[in-house]
Amino acid sequence: MEDAFGRFVEVLAGCLDDPGVSGDQLAARLHLSRAQFDRVVGAAAGEAPDRLRRRVLLERAAFKLRTTGAGVLDVAVEAGYSSHEAFTRAFGRAFGTAPAVWRGSAAGFLLAAPNDVHFYPPGGLRLPARRQVRSMNFVPGLIEHHVAVVGRLLDTAAQRDPVLEAQLDKPIELSVLSIDVDPTIRSLLARLVGQLEMWTCAMANEPYDVTQERERTLEELREQLERVGPAFVATVRRIDAEDRFDETFVDVTGGEPYVFTAAGMIAHILTYAAYRRTLAVGALAALGADVEDDPLAWFNPSP
Repeated sequence: MEDAFGRFVEVLAGCLDDPGVSGDQLAARLHLSRAQFDRVVGAAAGEAPDRLRRRVLLERAAFKLRTTGAGVLDVAVEAGYSSHEAFTRAFGRAFGTAPAVWRGSAAGFLLAAPNDVHFYPPGGLRLPARRQVRSMNFVPGLIEHHVAVVGRLLDTAAQRDPVLEAQLDKPIELSVLSIDVDPTIRSLLARLVGQLEMWTCAMANEPYDVTQERERTLEELREQLERVGPAFVATVRRIDAEDRFDETFVDVTGGEPYVFTAAGMIAHILTYAAYRRTLAVGALAALGADVEDDPLAWFNPSP
């Protein structure tokens, strides 16, 4: 039942932009009869799959009304409604006011749900944690990931490839282009700060424009860090306190649905931030600056 519900959520996330897909078609994608589909998903979700889908589409509609200049009719059509009137009635029942009035309010766009499955901007879904993952499990998991990656690096380097063997002991002069293209000290610092705000916005169901990062001055980046740094730390502390490391997100902005958890998101940030931070420290050190970034010093016991 749980697996079928998880697959339903992935399929649902993948067809948010096609509200014309019928319940029968969704059931077919899960290789279930319509009766099985309604029973299995309904039992796992606590609400009928059609109702869950309509609610998520209304949440997305509310988000678009708040964050874009799209007309109410355009938003209604994207949500699967054939007329302005039908959408206004459904929206009013869900949010207590007409779309045009709600657009200018400060109300949140998430609706009450028995399963805590909600729209996740800009185009995915967020699911609650299904199991408790405490920090005592999460931290060893980070180390296990590190050990596994080091093992894969050793296995790759040990392949009997003459070209690779000839490079094993030569100085590395390549930047890791798969992470950042043409990195500079400024762009690395901007991404280190921007990454925190981007994921803080994601966890808070708010939009984020990554294209503006490189345009910020160092003074603006410092102000941004003073604002978003504590906010991200607070977010992680809440996840830790509530054992929500397994909270799951389904993102479809890249095409195929991509599923990740809060634990994966935090580990992702730490992994790529460590690379960028080390590169920035090295670049600044080459210019004569002295920047301490070794966590051994940060976690030293107080004298």
